[in-house]
Amino acid sequence: MKKKIFHNWGLKLISLALAFVLWFLVVQIDDPQESRSFPNIPVRLTNTELLDAENKVYEVLGNTDTVRVTIRAPRSITKDLQASDIIAEADMSRLTDINTIAINYTVAGVDPDYIRGDHDVVRLSVEEKTTRWISVKYQIKGEPAENYIVSDVTLDQNRIEVTGPKSAVEKISYARLEVDVSDASTTMNLNVEPQLYDSEDNLLELPSVKKNVNYVHMAVEVLATKEVPIELNTMGIPAEGYLATGVTECTPSTVKIAGTLSALNGITKISIPEEEMNITGESSNMVNIISIKEYLPENVILADSSFNGRVTATVYIEPEVEKSFTLNAGSFTVINIPEGYRAEITEVEEPHVLKISGLDAAVSAVQTEALQGTVDVAAWLAEQEMDVPEEKGYHIPVTFSLPEDVVQENQIELRIRFVKTEE
Repeated sequence: MKKKIFHNWGLKLISLALAFVLWFLVVQIDDPQESRSFPNIPVRLTNTELLDAENKVYEVLGNTDTVRVTIRAPRSITKDLQASDIIAEADMSRLTDINTIAINYTVAGVDPDYIRGDHDVVRLSVEEKTTRWISVKYQIKGEPAENYIVSDVTLDQNRIEVTGPKSAVEKISYARLEVDVSDASTTMNLNVEPQLYDSEDNLLELPSVKKNVNYVHMAVEVLATKEVPIELNTMGIPAEGYLATGVTECTPSTVKIAGTLSALNGITKISIPEEEMNITGESSNMVNIISIKEYLPENVILADSSFNGRVTATVYIEPEVEKSFTLNAGSFTVINIPEGYRAEITEVEEPHVLKISGLDAAVSAVQTEALQGTVDVAAWLAEQEMDVPEEKGYHIPVTFSLPEDVVQENQIELRIRFVKTEE
């Protein structure tokens, strides 16, 4: 068997080669028919202006404006065909009552024996065209850098025009611009594509609806922030018999402000001027609602947009309290007696009574045993323009060391007699 296969094998190879050459020549001479398919051929719609004239618009249904085209023709033709040679057209003037248009197929420069698509018509949805103006809103996403805020957003237009099929346009409630400010520390200027939304905030995909603008310009102002205390100043004197406690209160006590870094530099507080809290003639706590916006430095704003800038300022006022103390001789001390003299406190018919006044807390803190009156002889002699006293009795005022917010209401004098001492 093996000998038969390889017997005259050279002649067999030559015969095979001659058969192939013969087949090739026959093919070239006969130019046989063959079929080729071309997918994703777009269908061109013509005379669409006819619908425009009727104020109507259309939408292609089911991707029927894309076809797969099969062509049968001699191989000499099909072998060089490209998809771009295939022409599929649908004439809008041939629109049927059921909104379909027959597709006409041709091949550029060629008349094939057979040409057919995987479907023969373009199906349309045809509606009345309508136009509406809708509002433009914006949505800020993300958070700016630490200690920065978005202080303001401005749009170059707050309405846009949409045009399309009535059923689609009627779904639209508004257009939204979305901006991401994550880690932003400077003002942003950008063009943003408006997206369409319905009344329930659902994003709408409406390729048949056209907008009169593709982008809306936005300016997003980003400012630095700083928290500073509020300083409350006062002026005036309360009604007779009343005193200001020295305690003031502001609610809130601090405020967060915003501005450029240069504008915030050096700002350590927001000061409310004393004219806002004039306590003259007041006999009870003075409470005032003050807007601090007018006292903000130039180019500085409140960082919290929900805060209206109103603060409650309070100056506390209380009745003046008096208290009397009966002092004995042990409550007094004589100091700075001139050299060569001694001082004697002369007995008096009745005890000395010291009267003080002030706020209740301060007056209540003063105790009799802590009161010590002092007679400074040297200071008294200087006031009297005397170098040394005469040997006689004098009435000299007593001074008391009292708390700063306590007032001495009466003057106490001691009768002191000076006597020369023997050398």
